[in-house]
Amino acid sequence: MVARTCLPEGTDRRVLDRLHRSAQVHSRHMTLPLERYGELDGFGAANDVYIAAATDLGAKAVRDALHLAGLSPADVDLLVFTSVTGVAIPSIDARLVGRLGLRPDVTRLPLFGLGCAGGAAGLARMHDYLLGRPDDVAVLLSVELCSLTFQRDDASLANLVATGLFGDGAAAVVACGANRPRRPDETAGPTIVDTRSHLYPDTGRVMGWDIKDTGFRIVLDPRVPDVVRRYLAEDVEGFLGDHGIKPKDVTAWVCHPGGPKVLDAVTEALDLPDDALDVTWRHLADVGNLSSSSVLHVLRDTLAEHRPPPGTPGVLLAMGPGFACELVLLRW
Repeated sequence: MVARTCLPEGTDRRVLDRLHRSAQVHSRHMTLPLERYGELDGFGAANDVYIAAATDLGAKAVRDALHLAGLSPADVDLLVFTSVTGVAIPSIDARLVGRLGLRPDVTRLPLFGLGCAGGAAGLARMHDYLLGRPDDVAVLLSVELCSLTFQRDDASLANLVATGLFGDGAAAVVACGANRPRRPDETAGPTIVDTRSHLYPDTGRVMGWDIKDTGFRIVLDPRVPDVVRRYLAEDVEGFLGDHGIKPKDVTAWVCHPGGPKVLDAVTEALDLPDDALDVTWRHLADVGNLSSSSVLHVLRDTLAEHRPPPGTPGVLLAMGPGFACELVLLRW
């Protein structure tokens, strides 16, 4: 599909194949059947598909998350929505209120532009809200339909890398304030202890979108791993140090799968054990990079497969356009 829609006719596709192999993504979910992508005529057509699919997928994600939490739509006081792969006004969260049976007085917070950092930033903003309203219930929804942003007739290196790395998906997280009583049979998830954001200087063109007539044209600078190596360790060590914690005390690292070179840079910068990001690597291979949704999938898989010892610290981290880092300190 990528060769047909992105490369000039007759082009040798060996470079494309090499880029896709190096992404180490083995399978992905796509919004449309592959043959439909070549039929999308411009940004408007792709965005119409985004609105319909994001509403459907978002409704399922929120409904399933509330069911697992033993809560009803009427219990939700805050709905945070993050996405960077389409635009909608009214926003997707507004379209879900009536569909899901959320209260009409639910507080909504749509977030756009955070990219891959949106899942971590969304958790942080939920945490901020619940500190002030500890009796409330908040839901974070992330929907990213990255395949709808692939640019036709664009053989640039950044677009070809993106077509091999990014996939489509969604995630929803239910969070309860500290005063919200727990059911006796409830399996408690992690507690958010603290959060931190850091915007790095002179990195505005490292990652993002250029908005064109054809839609979102990706900006993806090869320097991303270098930025990670330069800044991440100081950020993480300072953040943990404020709580008397050292990186070696962290029992699970929930990291966004930015791509193989980025994950290698994270491992190197933080001097992590070779297996520290195994869940993230497996997520990347299984479904690709889901932008803001990915780190929430890695959190789910960490809890399901390798639940850390209760009371120990964990770090959830993601980086995105800005260039910025979002850190969330967890207590398992």
